[in-house]
Amino acid sequence: MNAFIAVDWGTSNRRAFRIEESVVVASERDDRGAATVGAGEYEAEVAGIRDRLGDLPMLLAGMVGSNIGWRSVPYVAAPAGLPDIAAAVDRIDDRTAIVPGLSYRDGLHADVMRGEEVQLLGAVAAELVPADALLCQPGTHCKWATVQRGRIERFTTAMTGELFALLRAHGVLSRQLGHPVEPGAAFLEGVAEGAKRDLAASLFVIRARGVLGLVDDAHAASFASGLLIGADTAARIEAGTTVHILADPALGALYASAIDALGGTSHHIDSQAAFVAGITRIQDLAA
Repeated sequence: MNAFIAVDWGTSNRRAFRIEESVVVASERDDRGAATVGAGEYEAEVAGIRDRLGDLPMLLAGMVGSNIGWRSVPYVAAPAGLPDIAAAVDRIDDRTAIVPGLSYRDGLHADVMRGEEVQLLGAVAAELVPADALLCQPGTHCKWATVQRGRIERFTTAMTGELFALLRAHGVLSRQLGHPVEPGAAFLEGVAEGAKRDLAASLFVIRARGVLGLVDDAHAASFASGLLIGADTAARIEAGTTVHILADPALGALYASAIDALGGTSHHIDSQAAFVAGITRIQDLAA
């Protein structure tokens, strides 16, 4: 039986999967992300996962390989595909390895990712997206990746989700942004405003509307989210661009709404299926 454990180890959360013949047969999710695990605790954490999911080989992806994780693993430079990543896995021992992230440089412009590359390239490996495509992975730090011939050629990270979280928690707009974000008229108004790319001025509109009583603050969070996602999206696409989105349904729906409103075409991809396909392919190539 071709079985192993795959771990998607993020900054805040962690997902572990027991995979047999490319199929997930057991999984768990918790809040033991790299930011909460001490440097000397990883061996015990890995042993605990094996106690729960099976005494199997393990392949770890994500922030576990960063300077806040178990071991800082060097990035693989883009352009790169799954064979390049598999060739650079960092072996802790003969049954435990860490997947490297990807880096991209164009002069002084630089970017990095850890963990997202598994899903992005896994989507190609599973034939969920074409070998030439534009992929978007929304989140705290949204990734936009251009894939050509099945390899990530270049990518851009936008701090869209983090900016929204900061605006909600701090500053003059925080009292207005407490309501849930909904993909309705206020969100789409924000997308249109964000496409003007005058973000600093557009954000202050939220404050002024509230002070003057022009708009109900119940819609302020939706407008602000649309504003940030709209600015992010407008910088990446033009009319007719097809974008494949890897995200949970709620966040994916917001990005799909923005992409469609700005003249693109969106397709939602199963991000777990993409991760499983990518990590399984890396495990096979690295064996």
